[in-house]
Amino acid sequence: MFTQPQDQVTNKMLLIVLISLVFGSFLNVCIYRIPRKESIAFPPSHCSTCNSSLKPVDLIPVLSYFMLRGRCRYCGEKISIQYPIVEAMNGLLWILLYQRFGLGVDFYGFALLGSLLLVISVIDIHTMEIPDELSIFGGITAVLFIALRQTITWSPEALLSAIIGLAIGGGFFLLIAVATGGDMGGGDVKLAAFLGLWVGWKLTLVFTLFAFIIGAIVSVFLIALRIKGRKDYIPFGPFIALATMISILYGDLII
Repeated sequence: MFTQPQDQVTNKMLLIVLISLVFGSFLNVCIYRIPRKESIAFPPSHCSTCNSSLKPVDLIPVLSYFMLRGRCRYCGEKISIQYPIVEAMNGLLWILLYQRFGLGVDFYGFALLGSLLLVISVIDIHTMEIPDELSIFGGITAVLFIALRQTITWSPEALLSAIIGLAIGGGFFLLIAVATGGDMGGGDVKLAAFLGLWVGWKLTLVFTLFAFIIGAIVSVFLIALRIKGRKDYIPFGPFIALATMISILYGDLII
């Protein structure tokens, strides 16, 4: 009589994993096409080298990469390891969020945000830019998320916290951008601003602190390993994104 609830939890987690992996495959499409100003809907998935249309068997998240040994079935061109990594990371992220929040508004909202941050991070790593349309999408979904939360439980304090978070996130990073003469990019400012709106002022302070701690640690390792030089630009968006998810998952405990 006590096994059924556990079975239900297991089934939900399995379903979340499957959906998150499939959604992770779509994230790879966004990562590839958005910087190129291409439609994320058309044409259907195809090899970027030979333009061959990919069949369902070629698009099984994570598994297809290993089944094809990391090469296109049609032209033999290497497939980036990024594809299964993004899919797997999205799956892990959704499971952590489910364990933290269960199924509900917070899970759905933060799962969408986490996937968005994954796209932003990889694009920033590749291009050193955060597309404005992704920041706009992040801001719009933040407003919708807040509105939905407020309809469920009216809380002036939560609404005020979001507004202050927007001001702190955007304002602090804007000051850094001005003080450093543009070393902190405008994309990072917009990213921090809409994330402040998403998580409120307390968690904005947490993700700001952790973004610089993580950024410093990673930068030291990259320089020590001679992957980057002291004067090389290192995109800061991924650090903000990772710090934000840490604050969402563990921020209350950290505080």
